[in-house]
Amino acid sequence: MTITLPKAIKAYFEADRTGDPDAIAGTFTENGIVKDKGKIHKGRNAIRAWMADEAQQYSYTVEPFSIAIENGKTQVTAHAVGDFPGSPVDLRFIFALSDEKVAELEITV
Repeated sequence: MTITLPKAIKAYFEADRTGDPDAIAGTFTENGIVKDKGKIHKGRNAIRAWMADEAQQYSYTVEPFSIAIENGKTQVTAHAVGDFPGSPVDLRFIFALSDEKVAELEITV
């Protein structure tokens, strides 16, 4: 099933496919926040470091298949497959957007 993603979220998933930490960081606001695996990464430099670490540890693909808006945030559910523990798994990506950039992203199971 094909879903239509808001521009900022589409940019995030396209950057994620490249595995390029700079591309990922560029989809966020200057003070953007990522919450993943119980850790908080604030600011583009921290987000860049988070993605560089993830890219070194794991090889994966993520395919969004569902989208919903709740409490002003956009929740995208995506199927993730790779060489990480628990693969394959469906992950929830909860986005808060600001001016066509990602202001906050929380990734949960």
